[in-house]
Amino acid sequence: MTSKRVALISGALIGLEIIWTRIFSAEFYYPFAFLTLSLAILGLGLGALSLRLFPQLNSMQRLPVLLSAAAIFAMSGPLVALHIGLDFSLLLAQWLMTPKFILILLFMTAPFYCGGMVMAMIFRQHHQNIGSLYMADLLGAAGGVFLAIILMNAFGTPTATFLLAFPLLLSALISVQKRWQTAMPILLLALQGFLIIKADRWVERPVEERAAVVYKRWDAMAKLKVYEFDENYRGFNIDNLANSPIAKFDGNWNRPDSEKFGLGIDISYLISRKDSCTFLSLGAGGGNDVLQALQYGCTEIHAVEVNPLVNKLMSHGELADYAGNIYQDPRVKVITEDARAYVRRFEEKFDIIFSLSSNTFAALASGSFALAENYLFTTEAFADYYRALSQDGFLMMEHQFYMPRLVSEVTAALTELGVESPAAHVAFYDLPKMRRNILLLSKQPLTDEIRQRAFGLLTSEIFDDIHLLYPVADSMQTNPINRIVQEGWKSVQSDMPIDISPCDDNRPFVAQLGMMKNFEWGKLKQLRMAEFRGFPLSKLILLTILLVTVVLILPLTLIPYAKGGAILSRAAWLYFFSIGMGFMIIEVVLIQKYTLFIGPSYNALVTILFTLLLASGLGSRFSHRIPDFLPFIFIVMWLFLEIFALTPLKYALGNLSM
Repeated sequence: MTSKRVALISGALIGLEIIWTRIFSAEFYYPFAFLTLSLAILGLGLGALSLRLFPQLNSMQRLPVLLSAAAIFAMSGPLVALHIGLDFSLLLAQWLMTPKFILILLFMTAPFYCGGMVMAMIFRQHHQNIGSLYMADLLGAAGGVFLAIILMNAFGTPTATFLLAFPLLLSALISVQKRWQTAMPILLLALQGFLIIKADRWVERPVEERAAVVYKRWDAMAKLKVYEFDENYRGFNIDNLANSPIAKFDGNWNRPDSEKFGLGIDISYLISRKDSCTFLSLGAGGGNDVLQALQYGCTEIHAVEVNPLVNKLMSHGELADYAGNIYQDPRVKVITEDARAYVRRFEEKFDIIFSLSSNTFAALASGSFALAENYLFTTEAFADYYRALSQDGFLMMEHQFYMPRLVSEVTAALTELGVESPAAHVAFYDLPKMRRNILLLSKQPLTDEIRQRAFGLLTSEIFDDIHLLYPVADSMQTNPINRIVQEGWKSVQSDMPIDISPCDDNRPFVAQLGMMKNFEWGKLKQLRMAEFRGFPLSKLILLTILLVTVVLILPLTLIPYAKGGAILSRAAWLYFFSIGMGFMIIEVVLIQKYTLFIGPSYNALVTILFTLLLASGLGSRFSHRIPDFLPFIFIVMWLFLEIFALTPLKYALGNLSM
């Protein structure tokens, strides 16, 4: 019974951690989603520390109360966080935000604090069976990973938030020793039922919507809304940040030119150069890329989108008829997969690879399970795109913020591939009114005619709509894009307000454009989008975590030495501190690394976290049969295997489908 109770509690707590991370990544600015992970671990540790400092708390009769308290905070934490009116971007600008922030920290830490006290109490009471109990703890946590994902996908993230209080309340009922102690868990079960009914309304930060919301679904992948702007125009909104338009279409292709869809960036010229054009959309979203490809006569269209719900809605869901059933067209292949993995499956296949805002801010929001944004924009990615192009194929990639860095990456990729004169294969455009830049990459050296006509004939009359940034006339030679192509990024970096060094698959943080030279205290007053302006927000977050570790965590772990009584030896203290830190570091790094191989962030999360917890639980169960030195030898061997064998193997198998 004790092992089952431990498994229930552990599964509920880690499931809560995962679901809260999903909530905060969608509702608040993305770096603060990592607070959940940090506070969860901190809360568990503080709970155990409290028992050490206050032995009078160590009573098994307190278990039902502590577990009920954990359930209360598990259910109330999101409500406080989402409705207290906290704006992280104003955290240092308005004094009222600081107490709100502290209150949220307390509510987020509280369920884990109570859970940490309970687990420490059980471990202490039954220390003779610590191997079996630790196995139950870790296996329960592994089950909690799956449970969180299943609940989010089956019932939606808001409902899953409250459902995860049930294992805690069940554990409280199991732990009851006196009849009167059943009252609180039973009352909380009734409260849980009420909150589940209200979940979709209450587990959401009050915001002013851009338009009428005609559909909403929040699962483990993303918080997805469909806006209706007018009768002919809808749009996807992902995690309150990324947007993808959806054009209303009646299915009639027999339209005069005057009635053809104007879809932002016109690539009809590039399509017309091929009698039979094979088209790939990197991140098809609302289908406008597909609509344009069909409209201009592409004969084979690959619509790749990582979010399965988006493809479901567009293929045979609520949006299929609205979009003219374009995904049912026999020329269209709908693929639910990571675009990078899909591209690697083909060589010399695609005449046009089209990327229109494939990664806006959704990666920053939904990338909360690991530190990655994604792998669409690394140096190796451009090498994959180049290899996937047909002999006279084109890649068109647009972005609002990343283009200077993409220039560095595409030139580095072509150089590594041995392409003679990489600059001859690229052109870059500015769209001032859209506040976007376009990269055009060609398998063959570009001619002046193609550069001038690729997105509509360039003339002085439309200069304010679109013009070249490379190659350019003498009067525009000093623009950064032109300089990076001609001089190389290292020569230009000192003059740039953002980091333009090329990212690779080992460092895929394309959106982390900030540099420490741009740090100013005054800029802390407004953090939103600060990274894209060169403010080093991500670096400051890492430094803050290190500072908190040194100033807060280390002293907390040393308090027992000041209090006296039975204490760990210094070697034992260092061992447990290091192994805990090492486990978390490995967890985050592996989720990061295997995202490229496995695909979407929550798939990588489930695979890696479940495997680590399951293996650790089994190791705990059989630890008494293994010599002390053997696990450390195996860990060293595994690290060498990971570096020298598994990494090449992942690249070799990366072109396989899921």
